[in-house]
Amino acid sequence: MRTLLILGASGDLTGRLLLPGLGKLIAQGKTSGLKLVGAGTRDWDDARWQERVSGAFASCAGAANDNGRRQLLDIQQDTQYRALDVTAEGALAKLLAELDGPVAVFFALPPAVSQKACEVLRPEDVPEGTRLVLEKPFGTSLESAELLNKTLMKLVPEDHIHRVDHFLGKATVFNILGLRFANRLFEPLLSNDHVAKVEIFYDESLALEGRARYYDGAGALRDMIQSHLLHVMALTALNPPATLKERDLRDHIGSVMRAASVDPDFVKSTRRARYTAGRIGNRDIPDYTAEQGVDPSRKTETLAEVEVSINNSRWSGVPFILRSGKALAMPKKEVIITFKPVNHLPVGFKGIDSPTRLRIGLGPETLQLEVDVIGPNDLFTLDRAVLEADLHTADLLPYGEVLDGVLRGDPLLSVRGDIAEDCWRIVEPVLQACKNDVVPLEEYKAGSTGPSGWDTSRSDTPLP
Repeated sequence: MRTLLILGASGDLTGRLLLPGLGKLIAQGKTSGLKLVGAGTRDWDDARWQERVSGAFASCAGAANDNGRRQLLDIQQDTQYRALDVTAEGALAKLLAELDGPVAVFFALPPAVSQKACEVLRPEDVPEGTRLVLEKPFGTSLESAELLNKTLMKLVPEDHIHRVDHFLGKATVFNILGLRFANRLFEPLLSNDHVAKVEIFYDESLALEGRARYYDGAGALRDMIQSHLLHVMALTALNPPATLKERDLRDHIGSVMRAASVDPDFVKSTRRARYTAGRIGNRDIPDYTAEQGVDPSRKTETLAEVEVSINNSRWSGVPFILRSGKALAMPKKEVIITFKPVNHLPVGFKGIDSPTRLRIGLGPETLQLEVDVIGPNDLFTLDRAVLEADLHTADLLPYGEVLDGVLRGDPLLSVRGDIAEDCWRIVEPVLQACKNDVVPLEEYKAGSTGPSGWDTSRSDTPLP
């Protein structure tokens, strides 16, 4: 790519995540000749935009090599800002015509604004080689995702569309794939013959943190489970692809998604809750409904859990439990694979025969295998042992990994259109059940582990 155009350049996403990720990528000398252009609705000049870019890049220069430092400086000094409304007829088309191509257009915008911006473009407005980069959530429903896909496909081919999921950095993806497919110890055992259940957690100790404008209209189910955790589930469950090339890997991810569904007895297959006032560390957290910008009548959940079935020969009968929430006692970001008990435990052993568990950390990237061994004082009593390892972490920030794929034209870790639609297909019946109050809205105290009646609210020792 010759030019990276960031739409929504004056927004929070760009300043907090996108520019720091780009800065670290540039610092490694991987973006030779790149031109950066920002566009937004605020009436900024080039100097104001350059100040924002320089501030985001400041911490990257120290670890950069000579080439990286030179590129950081060149891009900071050369970057430009354009004030425009991307939804206005002809505005974005005019800007694209003025830029040095090929151009990667990053829509750091709400889904509805991205949709409108693409709708006002015509195929002839988009120069050949242009790549369109959209942040998840991709659409706001199955219908809107289908409409957005149709709009995008009129402008560029599918392999030039990057539906990015920063949650799926290369290290996360390849740690899961490497662990599963390069180890005979695990690969034959990861099936319904041996696995009792799979749990995927993304619990946060952070509360709303001023994000009511977005979060109160989304909730935990849309924000995390639909957008991110279903993809982690697919990586955990997919069959071995022939290669790690884009088509092979994404075909297998799509196969899992097409086989996935939530039991329509939603009272049993899903749960939701909202935090009340409490304390996390030294912070007093107000009741969610008292947070600024929250509309209590929306009944937005801050903790959601769904049980997904994957209806194929490998996983039929194994529940995949996906859970994510805010204002919880401690962060818990991991995949827990719980194995079935042994077929026969010899008579004479005492103590608790606990299930073997494999825990894969999603940040920090760690691995634990929990197994039963004999205890230190009684050779007949079972005790618990934990085997631990640190997994590889990426040199880049998540958005640096995203942008690296975009700028190199590699769609491997981008979400394909049909897969994005299937994510909505899986969760949309649950969302409708919640809207109709079929699924009760429970409560949990901020700083707790969640509602006491939920098995997933147990107090596991957190991964290091």
